Amino acid sequence: MRAEENSTPQQVFDGMRESFKANKAKGVHVKYQWELSGPNGGQWWIEVNDGTYKMGRGKIDNPSVTFITSDNDWVAMSNGKLKGTWAYMTGRLRVRGSQSIARKLDEIFP
Repeated sequence: MRAEENSTPQQVFDGMRESFKANKAKGVHVKYQWELSGPNGGQWWIEVNDGTYKMGRGKIDNPSVTFITSDNDWVAMSNGKLKGTWAYMTGRLRVRGSQSIARKLDEIFP
């Protein structure tokens, strides 16, 4: 049975807590930042540190990767309605920082 779809960025981040794969985060030390525009937008961050993570709202110092998109597009990507690669190629998702670290997010939080 399919889980209920997320409708706000906060629900997406809350859901990511459930999907965290500690084994995929072993030896990984990265900081992710999100800058989301729109009525439910804002800033969120996740810091992955060797099999553990912390998550919060606001800005994190020296992020490894920053994702810049709209609140609606981020929610659509999390629900599988919008492919991240398509959003990136069409300019709806901007990524500052390492592409390989950006892709690692999908492994750590599938």
